[in-house]
Amino acid sequence: MDFLLSIADFALKAAVIVLAVALVVGIVTTAAARQRKQQGELQITNLSKQLRAIGKSIEHELLSKKQRKQAQKDEKKAEKQTAKAVAEAQPRIFVLDFKGSMDAKEVDALATEVTAIVSAAKAGDTVFVRLESPGGVVHGYGLGAAQLQRLREAQLNLVVSVDKVAASGGYMMAAVAEHIVAAPYAIIGSIGVIAQLPNFHRWLKKHDVDFEQVTAGEYKRTLTMFGENTDADRTKFKEDLEQIHQQFKQHISHYRPQVNLEQVATGEYWTAQQAHGFALVDELMTSDSWLLKRASGHTILHVSYQQKRPLGERIGKNVTAVLTSIREFLTKS
Repeated sequence: MDFLLSIADFALKAAVIVLAVALVVGIVTTAAARQRKQQGELQITNLSKQLRAIGKSIEHELLSKKQRKQAQKDEKKAEKQTAKAVAEAQPRIFVLDFKGSMDAKEVDALATEVTAIVSAAKAGDTVFVRLESPGGVVHGYGLGAAQLQRLREAQLNLVVSVDKVAASGGYMMAAVAEHIVAAPYAIIGSIGVIAQLPNFHRWLKKHDVDFEQVTAGEYKRTLTMFGENTDADRTKFKEDLEQIHQQFKQHISHYRPQVNLEQVATGEYWTAQQAHGFALVDELMTSDSWLLKRASGHTILHVSYQQKRPLGERIGKNVTAVLTSIREFLTKS
């Protein structure tokens, strides 16, 4: 009997492994077939309907079962009759989400989203950007700010909301808006520039390792990780940072002339409550509150461009999940 149970157990495990291998092969085949066709897609969600539904769900809970059923029926009927007319008559708000990383790679998706909105929106429509970023590379966030500027050039009202942080390059982007809304304890500011790198010259010298670097142009390379840095190198590097900082300040001055640059362009950051006093933000409010206040009188559309993950990344994730399941099953067995 024990022998038969062992055979059955072995057969079950073998069947699971065969099924897992077949699943992996299927995933690889399907992903490979779709890789060329699926580069990314634009997703549109009607947030005004969702926000109104949230409020109605609470109202329904206060009704009896019979009343709730009738209310839902009446609402569905009324919505069908007025949906088109309301959508055409109501002012529109387009919502974008930007969560920036150090290298600002998210700007690529933002560019596509902005292009879509500029192509479809009418002058006077509003674009509401929920922005979150501690900053990063200058050229990446400079491009991000330029993408938001396209919205203003299209005569759209641009509002930026900060729930957590908009610092350094993040604030560079936020400043483009005509109106900045921030949650009371969001981190705002850091109008400054920083660069840092280690130097291994003394370690290389101690171990008798020569480092050769050839450049054409006096300032092709200033500070370096492996060569010996001089005071002249440091001075030039600092001058370059100061030039970038000066451009950053000019950017803030252009979009927010009410700000006292001498007071805020020190590299410091503040909570939104403090930043409001410095005119770095215009209103203390969360993004949810801002949208909810406008849910009943506006058509609110969330626009998001979702990029497809590379084939290798998708396959790797699925294979890892399958192998983990197999290991757990065999361990438990």
